[in-house]
Amino acid sequence: MSELNETTEAAATAAAKAPEAGKKKAASGARAPRVAKSEGKATKKASPAKKAPKTAPKAKGAKTPKAKAVREGSKTETILGLLKRPGGTTLKALMKETGWQAHSVRGFLSAVVGKKMKLTVASTKAENGERTYSLTS
Repeated sequence: MSELNETTEAAATAAAKAPEAGKKKAASGARAPRVAKSEGKATKKASPAKKAPKTAPKAKGAKTPKAKAVREGSKTETILGLLKRPGGTTLKALMKETGWQAHSVRGFLSAVVGKKMKLTVASTKAENGERTYSLTS
């Protein structure tokens, strides 16, 4: 029986030293450096070149036209009519005529009348603190 004990002890020590059957030991050593992947094939085809606009090129020194024709009965026409009055118009009057809030009226004056239509809008503040808008030539 002593032989049997010796073989079982040898097997037990060998099992303790060896890794378990289902598990692998992680490889030790330096990791590979992280580098960017090389560019692969393009996934999208190139789009065709854009065509030139069909409008005639502007001559040097040519002025852009000022206010375009405005549709009859539009809010733009209403606002321009109020701005052209002698003495201009107040913000409250513009709000009442259009049904817009104050920030919408001011945005319209800046973006549409000032930038798109290229008209100059003058803003003055009266003694009572009320702001008046008018068109200047």
